[in-house]
Amino acid sequence: MKQVPATTTESDALSKDLISRGFKFVGSTVIYAHMQACGLVNDHLINCFRYKEVPLK
Repeated sequence: MKQVPATTTESDALSKDLISRGFKFVGSTVIYAHMQACGLVNDHLINCFRYKEVPLK
């Protein structure tokens, strides 16, 4: 499970931007989880049945 990231460079950047705008509780891990929930990232393992079902472009 160490291969599955908890953050990305995108979630780091978005977190920093939101914090600079005065938001609270928006760390990179929280932002990455939000991105997962919204379908912005597909971090299913390649052998997972959901991997191909989650369309990302």
